[in-house]
Amino acid sequence: MTQRVELATVMDRLDIDELITGYAVAVDDGEWADYRALFSADGRADYRAAGGVEGPAAEVADWLAETLRLFPVRQHLIVNRRLHIQDLGGYPGDRAEVQADYLNPMRPAATGLDDAGFLSGGRYAFSLVRTDGGWRLRDVVVREKWRRAAGAPGAA
Repeated sequence: MTQRVELATVMDRLDIDELITGYAVAVDDGEWADYRALFSADGRADYRAAGGVEGPAAEVADWLAETLRLFPVRQHLIVNRRLHIQDLGGYPGDRAEVQADYLNPMRPAATGLDDAGFLSGGRYAFSLVRTDGGWRLRDVVVREKWRRAAGAPGAA
């Protein structure tokens, strides 16, 4: 692998990390235009394992906007990112996969900081594609592993 290819791979990794972080920020801040812009034209999202919907990213963004209005306090963390960029014989390709765990505390509207919300955790599977505009999400699949009411025994 040449230095140029190694540098391109590092830049791809940084761009992909920024995209995944942008996803978390867009969801947490309710920036649905930003959320939509993270996806490729044929991008899809699947939240069924967390009680949600599956479909084209724009439709899922509409569902998220409506549903998450009930939980204006949210701050999910995407951690333990495992990234695999397509390898084309020593050169980075135009596809990538990221698996990442998440922790998602949420609180309903009109509550104080000590009022009940809930915590959930699970794993994301992100499929990405390189476009003329840079890396974009092609598929996002949420696999919720657990959920508990905040303040419940064992809750953080």
